[in-house]
Amino acid sequence: MPHGTAHGDNNHSPIAGTAMTTTLLHELPLHAAARHPEARALTCGDLTLTYGDMAARLRAFAGALAARGLERGERVGIYLEKRFEFVVAAFGAPAAGGVFVPINPLLKPEQVGYILRDCNVRVLVTSAERFAFLKDHLLQCHDLRRVVLTGSGNPDGAGLPFALDAWPEMEAGAEAALHRVIDTDMAAILYTSGSTGRPKGVVLSHRNLVAGAKSVASYLENRPEDSLLAALPLSFDAGFSQLTTAFHAGARVVLLNYLLPRDVLNALARERITGLTAVPPLYIQLAQQKWPEGITGHLRYFANTGGRMPLETLNALRSALPQTRPYLMYGLTEAFRSTYLPPEEVDRRPDSIGKAISNAEILVLREDGTECAANEPGELVHRGALVGMGYWNDPEKTAERYRPLPSREAGLVLPEIAVFSGDTVRRDEEGYLYFIGRRDEMIKTSGYRISPTEIEEVLYATREVGEAAAFGIPHPQLGQSVMAVVTARDGFLDGETLLRRVREQLPAYMVPVRIEVRPGPLPRNPNGKIDRKGLAAQFQGLFDGSRP
Repeated sequence: MPHGTAHGDNNHSPIAGTAMTTTLLHELPLHAAARHPEARALTCGDLTLTYGDMAARLRAFAGALAARGLERGERVGIYLEKRFEFVVAAFGAPAAGGVFVPINPLLKPEQVGYILRDCNVRVLVTSAERFAFLKDHLLQCHDLRRVVLTGSGNPDGAGLPFALDAWPEMEAGAEAALHRVIDTDMAAILYTSGSTGRPKGVVLSHRNLVAGAKSVASYLENRPEDSLLAALPLSFDAGFSQLTTAFHAGARVVLLNYLLPRDVLNALARERITGLTAVPPLYIQLAQQKWPEGITGHLRYFANTGGRMPLETLNALRSALPQTRPYLMYGLTEAFRSTYLPPEEVDRRPDSIGKAISNAEILVLREDGTECAANEPGELVHRGALVGMGYWNDPEKTAERYRPLPSREAGLVLPEIAVFSGDTVRRDEEGYLYFIGRRDEMIKTSGYRISPTEIEEVLYATREVGEAAAFGIPHPQLGQSVMAVVTARDGFLDGETLLRRVREQLPAYMVPVRIEVRPGPLPRNPNGKIDRKGLAAQFQGLFDGSRP
């Protein structure tokens, strides 16, 4: 396979970074480094990297991957908390011609192993501490050829079917020929839960990620003087967007692994953060805190994503931050970013998700593909440069979400593919969009999308459950709260004991707040499937105060 070189005639060489028109993901930090190498790029704890430092590390990591035989399009998994190595690997892997796969650090080893196997990860970047409890699961990942370890410790690699590298070896620098990369090549696979079964890998191109960075940075008016707080997981599209928008503008990102809402407020004040993007559950917690004096003097905006922010929370934040501009946004991983509401419209329509971001069009369509009238509910459909490349190795799910649009011009032969979100919205007479609900049975809690079958599989794996149904019910702080109803497989089953066992197998955000044990069988729908929606209806109002 042909390669480009670091100093050849390839205008899109990942290492050269000379063409200042950014079309590739890794060019975002490289071009910022070319403009202002001494500017601050990343802060983590007491340490800060300049753009020049980060560019050097990115180049070295890309060269090391290439020298170790990474082929074009091969996947590089990253299973780390927020730290410098995560960012270097996420941008360095595409620079080498590979595809980075960020894995939520809250996931358990079995879930990590599934993702690594699903997309045939060749190289895994993780810490020595995480490797210790992940090791047995990695033995089942037959495509894995190399594990790069950060942090201290020197694990024994004897007898392992893959090589072990220490992170310093990857930053030592290596001259190697690099694969040529263009903007329609794969850059990332972001895993998100589906309505049924295991998580799905959303494939995003360089073009998707760069177009998203430019669009979001334009309406947030990001600038080199900005300091953005990365509070969301970098495995989320909105979390990773903090990096891409900042790097496009030449701004700084502060990486924060927080435990308590107070940690976020302290970081906002300590680092003089100018932009914060978060999800409603965190904003609900922050709204109940006493904000440090002076924050509104430098916090230029706060942006919401991952669900509708309660009006009471929005009002409390605006009261605490009178000089800070609120941005209410909507996005889906399959198209990276979609809509935003300008701050000047928040007073008039605080429940709106706004209009399409630049370089995108949002349609509201009926089931027959025709456009809905004003205030008529329909499906949100996203078209444009941010539409992803489908779900990895899942043609059926891809065909459900990524579908051709009816041609608007009779002479166009090739169909245009758009993302059909599955979300129901309406558009008012002035063109502003309002979110109504989700068409499937996804559980949306704490900014996460959870497949009920993932939880049910864990319940069944205990071998104590006969039937299981997991579902979400409204919750004033979490958006939805996870509930489960089960039957005993054989004899007596205690819900609290079962809950303790499940808690050992699932990340905290997936653990049900309650497991109710009932005599079987569970109710069925007309298709013979367990009726999750009917069960969920029995618990409506349990946590939001509306139940009698």
